[in-house]
Amino acid sequence: MTERPQRPEVPLTGGERDILTTMLDHHRATVAWKAGGLTVEQSRQVHLPSELMTVAGLVAHLTLNEWFWFGVVVDGEEDTWEEKLEQDPDAEFRVPAGTTVEQLLADYEKQCARSREIIANRSFDDEVTHKDETFNVRWVLTHMIEETARHAGHLDVLRELTDGLTGE
Repeated sequence: MTERPQRPEVPLTGGERDILTTMLDHHRATVAWKAGGLTVEQSRQVHLPSELMTVAGLVAHLTLNEWFWFGVVVDGEEDTWEEKLEQDPDAEFRVPAGTTVEQLLADYEKQCARSREIIANRSFDDEVTHKDETFNVRWVLTHMIEETARHAGHLDVLRELTDGLTGE
């Protein structure tokens, strides 16, 4: 079983940037903890009615969301997944056979590091437009806290069903 990691402690007082970015990093660390240390087979176990709701699939989904919201929406990178997702709306949950959790988590951490760089160079009041919708960076960051926390909760349940690991 994976030991409880050192996760960033979210300050109870302080500035908006410090509180929000630390909260997202806390949830990211929870994702890594809940997904870490599993075999390929364990990471693909299906415990719920949806075959897509696996540890591996959720980590891949979160990696894509980090890239999309921070890289594409905030930083203006080209959306290279748009066509794939039009053909298969669940494509990011389908992890290639043999891909290990360690590989998925390394990709996730690399993307999270890039997301941190992007956010560090932007004001929360900066507005970005994607497909005729305008967002401020604060909204994107808040959305990613919600997205990551929600899926960390899913991972918590899946991990307990996989090998009994529990903990907040």
